[in-house]
Amino acid sequence: QVQLVESGGGLVQAGGSLTLSCAASGRSISKYDMGWFRQAPGKGREFVAAIRWSGANTNYADSVKGRFTISRDNAENTVYLQMNSLKPEDTAVYYCAGKFGAAVYDSWGQGTQVTVSS
Repeated sequence: QVQLVESGGGLVQAGGSLTLSCAASGRSISKYDMGWFRQAPGKGREFVAAIRWSGANTNYADSVKGRFTISRDNAENTVYLQMNSLKPEDTAVYYCAGKFGAAVYDSWGQGTQVTVSS
């Protein structure tokens, strides 16, 4: 079982940037497809971005396309989410997730809070 720990969240003004990290332990995530999700207060969890195990393919929610970039460093067993041009509506708890040969994400981190002030 892989353990995922997110970091890098915080308070930032609108228009600012943050980089989230997701550090994996317990096993290598080099063959895991990885994703970022978020949950805003009073709302359900929503997809943000995903990256295939090889790093060759990425996918983004329309709401973050062009502003967020997902990347990975398999040697460091870490996945990143670079967030630029942040908006107040990006305020949420951000979760890292992974899946290995599964249809759904089955490994989840505890989340990191991102708050964007207007």
